[in-house]
Amino acid sequence: MAYLAHTAHYQFLGLVMGILGWILTFCSVGINEWRLWYVSDDSVITSGVAWVGVFRACFYSHVMSNMAERCRFMAITDSFLPTDIIVTQILIMTAVVIGLFSNVTAGYAMRKVYFGLGKRRSINMAFWSAGTLYMLTATCSYVPLFWNVAAVLNNQTITFPPEYDFPPAPTSQGVGSGVGVGIGAASMIALSGLLFLTYRYPKMAVERKAQASDEPSTHLADSKPRVSVGLRSISEDREESNANAGEDNPAFELQENP
Repeated sequence: MAYLAHTAHYQFLGLVMGILGWILTFCSVGINEWRLWYVSDDSVITSGVAWVGVFRACFYSHVMSNMAERCRFMAITDSFLPTDIIVTQILIMTAVVIGLFSNVTAGYAMRKVYFGLGKRRSINMAFWSAGTLYMLTATCSYVPLFWNVAAVLNNQTITFPPEYDFPPAPTSQGVGSGVGVGIGAASMIALSGLLFLTYRYPKMAVERKAQASDEPSTHLADSKPRVSVGLRSISEDREESNANAGEDNPAFELQENP
């Protein structure tokens, strides 16, 4: 079993970043500040700014039902939602699900390295699978994030129904903190994917395994002639002793025949 823990230090760092990036991606979904709507009429939106997130649209108001913050849910089935919001809802949740599988696969790959489990091909496939899933997660996050940035820069509006109490169009728009958190999380996940894709099983470990498999056969081959030589010498000694046992002692012969 080859020792491979020292070959995956960067990949362990990638696993940590992948987990943190996945947590931040999940958190970005709950942040309402993806788009900042600046309005000139503060009769309803008393703060002068409203927030449009992935699933909710909110604003501060001190004149409606004694509520400081008023939020309305945006479902994917709502007909007034533009295409970019619908795609954002689908892709960002897809990124959360794939990111979970990415972390599980990356943890499985690190386990195989640290415990020396599996062969070279299976270890490489585990790392490449984790890297591919990480890159797919980052792609599913980047697309809606930059699409929302483009919509903000072009000042694209959303035609909310009257019960949402939103103006027909904002005076201007700004990029909210949710987009910043999402881009940072996606970048961490993409870097994790690159680290896992660049992992290569070391050649030295393959050579050591080959040498270890050859050593027993070489040892047995060298030990065979030694055993045969030892057996031959023992048999020769026995034959000589038997031959000598049948001969008369010359001293007795001299005494009998003076």
